Amino acid sequence: MDLTQGTPEEKKARSKKMMLWFGIGSLIMSFAAWISAFIVSAKQRKDKDWLNNYELPDAFLISVGIILLSSLTFILAKRALKQNNRPMTTVLLLVTFVLGIVFIYNQFVGFGQMMAAGHYFTGESSNITMTYIFLLAAVHIGHVIAGLICVIVVIYNHFKQKYNANNMLGLELAANFWHFVDLLWLVLFLFLYFFRDII
Repeated sequence: MDLTQGTPEEKKARSKKMMLWFGIGSLIMSFAAWISAFIVSAKQRKDKDWLNNYELPDAFLISVGIILLSSLTFILAKRALKQNNRPMTTVLLLVTFVLGIVFIYNQFVGFGQMMAAGHYFTGESSNITMTYIFLLAAVHIGHVIAGLICVIVVIYNHFKQKYNANNMLGLELAANFWHFVDLLWLVLFLFLYFFRDII
């Protein structure tokens, strides 16, 4: 991609998109490192500190559906804006934001289910397996919060009528980050769910 060609607006848009993808790339490497640490710990620890047959809370599975639904509403919001249907765009953006809040709430429900089963982040009842799971989910929540801030900015700019069918760069950037965060939780959940059967 040649960032030197095109109008100043096009150059600026390409630069912002490249920065977003660089950021996403660094986040992928960070989570890949967490997952690698989880795998290495599982291979090396044979004592009581590692729990092989762990159970994920039901709330985590529900969270998968919630976060994927929020991606769908964001996609539909973008489509509505392309059709200059501003009222529908507003509704879908607000629904996306609410689903993000519900996702975070549901993650904390999952933490509660883990603690009810006797698993804690630290302390005598903790083990390294569930501590990793707490940590992965908590770090992901941090990125969802960042995504929600992006959605708030998009909603604000939408009310200011800064977007239209021919100018939706901010919405597209926020949507791409949101979809990444959604896909990330799906990958984390599937990894944690199936990894327990292969260690």
